[in-house]
Amino acid sequence: MPPLESLEHEFPIIDTNFRQFCASHSLFSVEDFLVHDITVLVRVAEHQSDWNKLKQGISQILSIIDSQHQPWVNGVELLKDARQNKHVLSTGCEGLDFVLHGGLREGQLTEVVGPSCSGKTQVCLQAASNVAYKYVSSVMFLDTSNSFSAKRVSCFIDQLLGPSPAQVKRESLERLMNSILCHSVFDIFGLLCLLHELELKLKSQVGTGEGNVRLLIIDSISSLITPILGGCGAQGHSLMIYAGYLLKKLAHEYNIAVLVTNHMVGGGERGVPKPALGESWKSVSHVRLLLSRDHVSNTCSIFILKHPAMALGQVGKLSIHN
Repeated sequence: MPPLESLEHEFPIIDTNFRQFCASHSLFSVEDFLVHDITVLVRVAEHQSDWNKLKQGISQILSIIDSQHQPWVNGVELLKDARQNKHVLSTGCEGLDFVLHGGLREGQLTEVVGPSCSGKTQVCLQAASNVAYKYVSSVMFLDTSNSFSAKRVSCFIDQLLGPSPAQVKRESLERLMNSILCHSVFDIFGLLCLLHELELKLKSQVGTGEGNVRLLIIDSISSLITPILGGCGAQGHSLMIYAGYLLKKLAHEYNIAVLVTNHMVGGGERGVPKPALGESWKSVSHVRLLLSRDHVSNTCSIFILKHPAMALGQVGKLSIHN
């Protein structure tokens, strides 16, 4: 559940004064309210000069907790939703689409892990280009490490457009580039704010036919989360789990395919590198793929590390474009 600091934009009552009152009782996130005696908290608030605003803030937090409870659905409804709303989006990377039986599935969070220069960013840029072109849809690209390259995206789109009159090609390229929205984000709080803003936007567009965001990319998620992990406090871990929850919630409720990248760290079993962010993050993604690059042939091998419906270890090949 979200840290209180990230909620002020959506709920002004959760302002600095309210957060300071909560901090004095070791309450820093919505999750902390679940293990605190709210009756005692209200009694303390009643002795404060701004008790009315404090009680409004507490009521708002309780409303947020209630809103997290999703209604039960049966198997027929889930099957209908999967068939009607959870489509597969081709990434344009033939090897990756082959391994995933068509591409990225809407409603799922797909994680691509691999060492530096293994092709993770290329997968993101190519997927953004292909979804914008093939599905006439918007793509949100959250760039955490200055990896987004408009030049490379334009090259991918140029290949997709193929031979055509110069004016037509120029107009098509501009239209498709405009449908790929890039945001730079450099810390976890910036990410959470952007995801909350996206949720509000998508919620307001339900049933209107506007927006049409079908792919959300974060390259890379580990750049934002790694700095907040470690130490004796649990806040970093809570923020990580909440970010994962928000991403899966957006994917499921608004039929978006979510693609994130993660780097590798040393010190794994027998010294073998392993994906960053630990065992807790491992359970967040629906699909986890490993890229391993052969720098001689300039190709990547693709391994399935986790998938809800496919055998693990299946291998595909991906060509790297310089």
